[in-house]
Amino acid sequence: MFGGGGMNPRKMQQMMKQMGIDVTEMDAEEVIIRTAEEELVFTDAQVTRMDAQGTETYQVVGEPETRERGAGDADAEAAEDKSGADDAIPDEDVQLVVERAGVTPDEAREALAMEDGDLAAAISRFE
Repeated sequence: MFGGGGMNPRKMQQMMKQMGIDVTEMDAEEVIIRTAEEELVFTDAQVTRMDAQGTETYQVVGEPETRERGAGDADAEAAEDKSGADDAIPDEDVQLVVERAGVTPDEAREALAMEDGDLAAAISRFE
């Protein structure tokens, strides 16, 4: 976990704790650093958070993939289109619109999505 120039990692942890530095290994799946021109994407990176006197510092170790800024946005938008708004609509709300408006669950979910989850507005679409 620590380089330490030959120092025992356990001893180094003890010294850091005595100085008020808390070190936590994080289980990160992906780290993205965005600059004005590009994105650095770290997959399977080793991420360490150090908290020293109220200041948090993150250390990322790994090999980044460099891509043009915005290249990953199309993938994110496609994933959002498939699951984004629909996941935010509770099944209970869909069922209520189905019962009150006499429509299919798909129609109810679509109306709720178009009305940002507003039950009354979604039901009134079918009246």
